[in-house]
Amino acid sequence: MAACPKTDVIFSIIIPCKVGSGNLRECIEAISIQSFGRYEIIVLPDEPIADLPYNIRQIPTGSIGPGEKRDLGAEYSAGSILAFIDDDAYPHQDWLARAHDVFVDDEIVAVGGPGVTPVDDPMLARASGLVYESLLGGSTYRYRVLAMKARWVDDYPSMNLLVRKSDFMKVGGFDTNFYPGEDTKLCSDLSDNGGLLRYDPQVLVYHHRRPLFVPHLKQIFNYGIHRGHFARVYPGTSLRIGYLLPSLWVLGLLLGPILAAYWQAMFSVWVGVVTIYGILLLVSWLEMLARSRDVVCSSFAMIGILVTHIIYGVGFLGGFVTRTLSR
Repeated sequence: MAACPKTDVIFSIIIPCKVGSGNLRECIEAISIQSFGRYEIIVLPDEPIADLPYNIRQIPTGSIGPGEKRDLGAEYSAGSILAFIDDDAYPHQDWLARAHDVFVDDEIVAVGGPGVTPVDDPMLARASGLVYESLLGGSTYRYRVLAMKARWVDDYPSMNLLVRKSDFMKVGGFDTNFYPGEDTKLCSDLSDNGGLLRYDPQVLVYHHRRPLFVPHLKQIFNYGIHRGHFARVYPGTSLRIGYLLPSLWVLGLLLGPILAAYWQAMFSVWVGVVTIYGILLLVSWLEMLARSRDVVCSSFAMIGILVTHIIYGVGFLGGFVTRTLSR
């Protein structure tokens, strides 16, 4: 284990990971040039990483889940604020400085910020990012991947989430029965305990995407499974129209032609809905093209939106009817 932490730290930056990687080193390098200097770094790999800088606390954990690693990091932390970031993300230089400003409000217990796709990511990873950024693909949750207007939130992903340690401990940390989804449960617990959660666009990190198509869709399917399960067991933050629409779209695609066999007018309705969706998909392509100025990337992303909706919708339905989720 590396040297003991400073005694004057405010932020404990907690990075769960499996192994050392180029992304992890990129993250650490970006942290090292933060404009706010009162922090410590705690890295939690499965096995020891040989060449980490001396001033980083390293806690090898064995093969356990990210939520368990984050809880363990919190136990060893010296700071009053826990700054959770994924090992495939790296922060803006003013990440901690801006978060410190937001936490001046004592009623705020957690702060989240956008995970923006790096401009130098490979094309298929940038296409994955465009899916999340588009209005049709990201819906009302685009602020999680784009720097948008500050707002109050009640659910935020742990790839860029900072939480007061006292409040984190008060609710018992992450519920490690869920992955992914443990961050949704944590935010729900913090809100139920009376805390306020703030989104601020300047608490910004850059987050590498899983490329289209297979890695992206595997992640999307897991998101759907857990969001569907949460929609049933924790409907307060998950039973919302934005999460439901992909499943309704899948059901409509499948059931429309079947119902049309018994009710002729249904076929016209089905064709009309599919046509409207096609128009929205085209509009999204133009929107993504204007942002990326890359015809090929935008075209892959347009296809990505379609299959993302289908895969997520199927996963959501599966999760909704699943009584328990396996890790």
